[in-house]
Amino acid sequence: MQVLICPDKFAGTLTAPEAAAAVAAGWRDRAPADELVELPLSDGGPGFVDALAGPTGGRRIAVPTVDPLGRPVGGEILLVDGPAGRTAYVESAQACGLHLLTPTERDPKHTTSYGLGVLLLAAVEHGARRVVVGLGGSATNDAGAGMLTALGTAVLDVAGYALPYGGAALAGAHSLDGVPRLRGVELVAATDVDNPLTGLHGASNVYGPQKGADRADVLLLDAALERFAGVLVAGLPGCPAEVAAWPGAGAAGGIGAALLALGGRCESGIDLVTGLIGLPAALDAADLVISGEGSFDHQSLRGKVVAGVAGAARDRGLPCVVIAGQVATGRREASAAGVTEAYALVDHFGGETGGGLEQALARPADGLRQIAARLAGQWSR
Repeated sequence: MQVLICPDKFAGTLTAPEAAAAVAAGWRDRAPADELVELPLSDGGPGFVDALAGPTGGRRIAVPTVDPLGRPVGGEILLVDGPAGRTAYVESAQACGLHLLTPTERDPKHTTSYGLGVLLLAAVEHGARRVVVGLGGSATNDAGAGMLTALGTAVLDVAGYALPYGGAALAGAHSLDGVPRLRGVELVAATDVDNPLTGLHGASNVYGPQKGADRADVLLLDAALERFAGVLVAGLPGCPAEVAAWPGAGAAGGIGAALLALGGRCESGIDLVTGLIGLPAALDAADLVISGEGSFDHQSLRGKVVAGVAGAARDRGLPCVVIAGQVATGRREASAAGVTEAYALVDHFGGETGGGLEQALARPADGLRQIAARLAGQWSR
């Protein structure tokens, strides 16, 4: 039996490769003769570079950068040479990720995307003609203003002074100064978030609370991003007049809007990753698919990794089993998306009242291994 194992990360506990390895180990415990194919995935968020590095054969270059609060942190770019020239893959979460901050440090009024600009500059300096930026898992809500500053385009107030970092300061944005040092590279935003920059479904309203914003902060940030959108339109030649309303503009706290304003375009992160790593061919050869993520909920069914995998499996008539830290999706919705069965680590460890949540967070690899072994007993020939 050939089993395809293609999970996303389990946010805060396991990377996608670690999750895939745990599932594979559990399956081998029970059915060692089966053929297992591990293809860890990402939709553009944390783990984007890890998912692409092996299958593309690209070269990883370490790049010192800064985190959302301006502290030194290690990043990297992935360089892949092809017939059309060199492509660089950059993961925004390495510099802007929510996982880089403690819960008490999370405040999107002050966090910055400056570190992502440092990674983009490194990609340009290494000769990339195309830069694909994985967006997701960010702690920022500054619409890429920090990124633009690192690229050489400062955001100024009405008196001509540079604004401090963070989304809140953009309420005073008046103009841009300087030309982005991109040397004409093609920009692609890899994301499966279709939110606009502002409004009820915008970056601040939808994602601000999980980054530390209260209701007053959300209103302040949304108004600040609306003002900054006007500055982008006026200050960057070729910026779409309605950039704030474009799907994907709200990705990663509005970094999507800045990339669109620079002439970039949005592409589906999961489609891009699956195409590069050869997921379609692996699905064609599989008998069973196992995917997973930290929380399998309603957001999972809107273009996330699990939805992409399950839909592709369904189209081929393949069973798809999901293992997640928690499952908050109904059977009917999951089945319609192509999910045959879904299992939660929390339930495996005894439910939340029985300490299951604590155990799921403390021993996710053990739980994945144990559930996978049980699945092997049920599914293996």
